[in-house]
Amino acid sequence: MKVLTVVGNRPQFIKSAPLSLALRAAGIEEVVLHSGQHWDPGMSQVFFDELGLPEPQYRLDLRTADAAAMTIPIREALEGERPDWVLVLGDTNTTLAGAHAAGEEIAVAHVEAGLRSFDLSMPEERNRIEVDRLAALLLCPDERSATQLETEGVPGRREVVGDVMGDATRIFAPIARKLDLPERQPYSVLTIHREANTEPARLAGIVEAVNATDARFVFPVHPRTRHVLDEHGIRLGDTIEAVSPLGYLEMLALVAEATAVVTDSGGLQKEAYWLGVPCVTLRRSTEWVATLEAGANTLIDPDTPHELGKALSAARFPEHAPVLYGDGHAAERVASALYA
Repeated sequence: MKVLTVVGNRPQFIKSAPLSLALRAAGIEEVVLHSGQHWDPGMSQVFFDELGLPEPQYRLDLRTADAAAMTIPIREALEGERPDWVLVLGDTNTTLAGAHAAGEEIAVAHVEAGLRSFDLSMPEERNRIEVDRLAALLLCPDERSATQLETEGVPGRREVVGDVMGDATRIFAPIARKLDLPERQPYSVLTIHREANTEPARLAGIVEAVNATDARFVFPVHPRTRHVLDEHGIRLGDTIEAVSPLGYLEMLALVAEATAVVTDSGGLQKEAYWLGVPCVTLRRSTEWVATLEAGANTLIDPDTPHELGKALSAARFPEHAPVLYGDGHAAERVASALYA
């Protein structure tokens, strides 16, 4: 059996690490295609290097998030390889392009199928819905997402496998905790990268609210966010330590030692949960609803972020937090599902 895995951004690189191991162990030939949606070395190559990922056989180096621009070159790679499956991950434009490129000729397997934030203003939500409708195999992180697909009448075969990012956390967190990071006073981790949150007016409001907390933050700054901060003169407060984007292991280590996480990232909400760190999410909704229900995550409207300080002060990780999104062996179930 041959699988072509389509990746293009940071979370997909992380997810592909345990998947590649599991596919290899199951005797499945994997061909990796990197769309180039993330091309900055700090957001792309560093993950291949430090996670030991196989070098992609295809590097499109498109340097765009335009799904239409990715679709034709991905289709050309598929025509040359003729895999049994196209494996797409998550909810990015790369995910959508991979599903479109497969067409009706090659079966699509979607990792993280069935997730919904119910916010159609987010391109990620629209991508999830469309990719799920195109996929023959829907690899769900939990029963909630499988039930959602059933409710929507999505025709593909559903399998609840857990979350492969949980596999990555299980594998790499012990290594990350051994890294020799700079000593710091107690701090929270801050990340802001979503396109809607980097619109100048909204970003200025978020930064003002963060500055007003007087809490200490370590802020790995996404290139898009850095550009807007600099271009519009948005000043970070003295208690915010801005650093360049971090590799996956460094980021895991940073989060593991933090008192809290403030983020608009989907993946970081889960990583914080698995590491036992409370999270405040700068979004009106989240696809990771179970983290809210567990009491480990709080939503803050990014258009009215004045409640951030209060939410951060109240953030606590629940004492009896349930196990969420599988047992850290989702990738093995993905490989088995491809054979079924």
